[in-house]
Amino acid sequence: MPNKMKEFRGMSEEQLTLALKDTEKHLFQLRFQSATDRLETPSEIRKAKRDIARIKTLQREKELGELEALSAEQLATRIAKLEATEAANLPGKRTAHRRGARLTRFYVAKGGKLPVAPPAPPVAPAAAKTEAKKTDAKTPAKKTEPAKGSGK
Repeated sequence: MPNKMKEFRGMSEEQLTLALKDTEKHLFQLRFQSATDRLETPSEIRKAKRDIARIKTLQREKELGELEALSAEQLATRIAKLEATEAANLPGKRTAHRRGARLTRFYVAKGGKLPVAPPAPPVAPAAAKTEAKKTDAKTPAKKTEPAKGSGK
């Protein structure tokens, strides 16, 4: 199979993505044929799975190479962006968490110090007091009532 790996290594990132989609589509068709008992060569399923694994391995190798080339500051900005995505509670939160964890490992290996996210700017004491007064004025005073159900 070295010929396939050489072939895949010569491809660009876009070509690898297209080859992956095509191979996954082919695997789906093979599985469908297998379910309907029309598959002539069952080994084709195994070959398609292995091709998918090869392509994904090459994509990951390229991604790791790109990450190695980044500086610690660039990694820190990417981590902060992923943490913001994760904190937004939007779809893709789990993926952002996983990528952030991977990038954090690279960041620490390059000598970065945790936590990555920049600290929030301090609030001026006068502004904090006026905000506290505003929130106190908006909340009505709570009435205390005796406990219900005691019967006494």
